[in-house]
Amino acid sequence: MPVNIEHLPFTLSSLRAAYAAGLKPEAVVAEVYRRLRLADDPGIFIHLPAEAETIKAAAALGAYDPAKPLWGIPFAVKDNIDVAGMPTTCACPDFAYGAEVDAFVVAQLKAAGAIVIGKTNLDQFATGLVGVRTPYPAPKNSLDPEIVPGGSSGGSGVVVARGIVTFSLGTDTAGSGRVPAALNNIVGLKPSLGSLSASGMVPACRTLDTISVFALTVDDAFAAYAAASGYDAADAYSKRFAPMKLAPPTKALKIGVPDEKTRIFFGDDAQAASFAAACDALKTLGHEIIELDFTPLYQVAAMLYEGAWVAERYAATESIMRERPEIMHPVTRQIISGAEKLSAADAFKGIYRLADLKRKAEPMLEAVDCLCVPTIPCFFTVKDLEADPIGPNSKFGTYTNFVNLLDMAGIAVPVATRSDGRPGSVTLLGASGSDGALAGIARTLHDGAGVRLGATGWPLVAQSQGIPGLAAGEMAVALVGAHMTGLPLNHEIAGRGGRFLFSGRTAPQYRLYALSGGSPKRPGLVRADDGASIALEVWAIPLSRFGEFMDGIPSPLGIGTIRLEGGATVKGFLCESAGTAGAEDISHLGGWRAYLGRG
Repeated sequence: MPVNIEHLPFTLSSLRAAYAAGLKPEAVVAEVYRRLRLADDPGIFIHLPAEAETIKAAAALGAYDPAKPLWGIPFAVKDNIDVAGMPTTCACPDFAYGAEVDAFVVAQLKAAGAIVIGKTNLDQFATGLVGVRTPYPAPKNSLDPEIVPGGSSGGSGVVVARGIVTFSLGTDTAGSGRVPAALNNIVGLKPSLGSLSASGMVPACRTLDTISVFALTVDDAFAAYAAASGYDAADAYSKRFAPMKLAPPTKALKIGVPDEKTRIFFGDDAQAASFAAACDALKTLGHEIIELDFTPLYQVAAMLYEGAWVAERYAATESIMRERPEIMHPVTRQIISGAEKLSAADAFKGIYRLADLKRKAEPMLEAVDCLCVPTIPCFFTVKDLEADPIGPNSKFGTYTNFVNLLDMAGIAVPVATRSDGRPGSVTLLGASGSDGALAGIARTLHDGAGVRLGATGWPLVAQSQGIPGLAAGEMAVALVGAHMTGLPLNHEIAGRGGRFLFSGRTAPQYRLYALSGGSPKRPGLVRADDGASIALEVWAIPLSRFGEFMDGIPSPLGIGTIRLEGGATVKGFLCESAGTAGAEDISHLGGWRAYLGRG
């Protein structure tokens, strides 16, 4: 059956399945440009090649090659990273130069089969966490244009959240690879320092910088990261790491979080509640939450815009600051010029103080397996930044600024939507080299969050490995009633290419009701603290048919995330609590077939 590309999620699994079925990368590139026109956001890209040029590059891939892990996958690159044949501006037109060769990481991704779409907008010279410090039109937050898009990798975050590309490259010094993820409901992977080469990247703070990855899912972010990583002898800060693999946790972990006294939300009660709920989700997954005094980490964070590291930003832009300061964005210039009154002695004092604070933080970090923090403490609007260009930016860095100074790996991941509808996000942090383990925890959190992908409305397909028999390009769906094998509505899934995987039961967190009215009779599954384990069937359905399957679901039923015995999660039918009015609670029977057998 032909792929309906306009409704195709640009995730790795769905694109791979579509390519295997005959889709051409030229069609995917054409769809990228169509989606970009539909977004109507001139602030996303600073440089975008002509559509025909990119289609030509896609056609050059030749026949589908599944041996290349990113074959035909569209991605975008932050405009402080070189792409051969494209300008690099760092959001400063007078600084621009034509890149003659690809950055090491870009070359790695191209070799894996990925297609560069263009260069994305950023806070100038990667200085900022807000995404609006640019002389070009600022990108619009994908979920709410009144909110800032986040930075400095603003365009890279927005283009992924809108489903225009599968993944994008950002950079991260103070949180630029995490804050846009939180503000746009996507994943932001900040690798261990040195695991991704910085060759071909214009530095902000060379000792702290890393290229980062944005994607709609943890699996996609990690796949891009794995393809891009590798030792680069030309980069003095590149490190030799063993190949990293995404590793779901195999035991209960001790996860450190800020204690009540050191949790900072600047009055954002919805954000405080969101983080508490995420901690509860980790507990439900079997992990132990350890509350820690984060004061030493905040002291480290404060150093990022003091002494040595402001001077390092100055070193990266010294010729401009000395000879052409007027070409810089006024806020960027104000921040970096703070280094002009510092001495070499001040820089060394900062380095010594950081060493002291690292030693002070060691016992708390060694007492846990990893940390979990809110990615951002609160939200800010574009108007907030117009009124105060610096204060909100500093607050955004509350939970991000200390990370690279302490040589930690991190991954920002969406969690359940906040009570006010804004996206929830936490960041998992660990020691250098823990990227795969952090991604494994993040994947489990994301799977259970019950959220859509970015701003697309696409459902999240369970990424966990607990669904036996699920193939690429398929979604696992839990059925608890009339859609099960041999029952009246089974044709609605079987007729769309669905296939039976296995019978099982839910975790003991649900009530089952026989809803009033209807022909045939239907059950309603509702989450409940005093729930039971309910019998079900898990079916696989092609991603391309899932949308039309959902269209036939009547109120009060809908698709949500269901937890199975053993902890795996799948999509399945859930009922609104209001829909149980006048319904019979049949939870004690253990399932719909038992109810039907009762006569």
